[in-house]
Amino acid sequence: MTLKEKIGQLFSPAAFIHDTEENYLKIESLIKNHHIGGLTFFHSRHSAAANFEKRQEKLSYENTLEKLRTLIARYQSISKQPLLMSIDAEFGLAMRIENTPQYPYAITLGALSLEHEDLVLETGYRIGKDLKQTGLHLNFAPVADINTNPKNPVIGYRSFGPNKEKVSRFALAMYKGMEKAGIGACYKHFPGHGDTDTDSHLGLPVIHKSKEELMAEELYPFANGIKEGIDMIMVGHLAAPALSNGKSIPASISKEIITDLLKDEMGFKGIVVSDALNMKSVSDLFPEPGQLEWEAFDAGNDLLCFSENVEEGIDMISKFGSKEKIEESFQKISSLKEKLGLYTTSHTEEVGFYWSNHVEFNGKLSLRYITEISNQNPQTSLDLSDSNFAKVCLFQGKENAFFSELDKVIPSRSIGLASVNDSNWEKLNDFDNLLVAVFVPSAKPVNHFGMDMDMLDKLMAKIENKNCQLYLFGSPLSLNEIRFHQKFKKIICAFQDFESAQKAAALYFLRKIDAEGRLD
Repeated sequence: MTLKEKIGQLFSPAAFIHDTEENYLKIESLIKNHHIGGLTFFHSRHSAAANFEKRQEKLSYENTLEKLRTLIARYQSISKQPLLMSIDAEFGLAMRIENTPQYPYAITLGALSLEHEDLVLETGYRIGKDLKQTGLHLNFAPVADINTNPKNPVIGYRSFGPNKEKVSRFALAMYKGMEKAGIGACYKHFPGHGDTDTDSHLGLPVIHKSKEELMAEELYPFANGIKEGIDMIMVGHLAAPALSNGKSIPASISKEIITDLLKDEMGFKGIVVSDALNMKSVSDLFPEPGQLEWEAFDAGNDLLCFSENVEEGIDMISKFGSKEKIEESFQKISSLKEKLGLYTTSHTEEVGFYWSNHVEFNGKLSLRYITEISNQNPQTSLDLSDSNFAKVCLFQGKENAFFSELDKVIPSRSIGLASVNDSNWEKLNDFDNLLVAVFVPSAKPVNHFGMDMDMLDKLMAKIENKNCQLYLFGSPLSLNEIRFHQKFKKIICAFQDFESAQKAAALYFLRKIDAEGRLD
């Protein structure tokens, strides 16, 4: 291969599953004319722009999985070298592709006790198997960030939690599970995106901690992963001045952080991949096309993700980059392709998700992560007499699995509240004991996790002086949006709105299982 062809192998631009034929042909041109090493798939341009436009992401197109497989086959067929096909599937293919298996978010798995580390590994294995049969090779997961800032706008539910030991062990378990399935995995976002309050899609987060503090906390999972032999780390677009000679420069383009710290000091010998180069925290820094790609490569990245200037980036790297560094990065990418079987195996496999088995596995997990957040008086319970007790539901209809399971044992009144002007609000006045189920619309904190704040405020006013329990089907971080939630005598977090999670929550309410989950 020529020098420029080898440089092309270091690029993994974005490929959108739902796109125009014109844009599909542009990808083909990158493959034929610039010999890119792989593609990173996204659902659609509209979906990928959700973070930049501060809105919730909704996947609503049809036949996405079939189109993905068709595109993979199409692009592979015209490439001289097998393409490394990657995707962000932190909680399964469902993160990008609707109607595919979804597994619990990392924050949910983080509620499991350390003795259930094997369940995290199995989750990673199942995610990996789902990707493999789809024709994908690499998952940009797990997130190894420690979520020490509850107001973090971009990590939150994507982290295993605030405990560095649990994050470290669970990230490694998830990694090993995917590796066991024959899928490449990647720790992210070095040097640690957990203690930030800025979304790097929109601006540059800065961590104001000393190097000693960072080594003891943020870098801990990465250091342990390196000791265990992980072979890929994604560097985030965040600044850590203590690691870059006092400069507030994105880690993804900092030679001090990537080459001096990660590679030389911490001894990482694997592939360093940049976070998406279209993110505002870095993309606005260099107006000249190709300059950002060169800066990222020169800093020590081996794989450049979501470059929007592939041709110019290749030209600039070929002009300024050393042949030794280009060859080193090229060999790393080639070795990964060989390890994942790209040179020896077929790119097409039969797709057949084992849905019944998937539901059973999610049910198994649900029994382990139900978490009691607070219980003001363990000796006091709800009066379940028919005239004094009702179930109340927000942000989802009252016909749900949680209420249905309870009604099998304790038939009772169900009240659904659809808006702040719903006439059903008045019915709450008739009951002194209320079981409130809040189905949090989104895992992302944008717009109060999608919750109507007027409805929540009205709820808290209505339950004044009543005996009420809250069951939260969503991220525990959303609890901070419910003002005066301390009024609830008991708060239980079920994390997900999966049917299995709702059934597990019902079992807990009926005292048939314990709440084994923990938030630390």
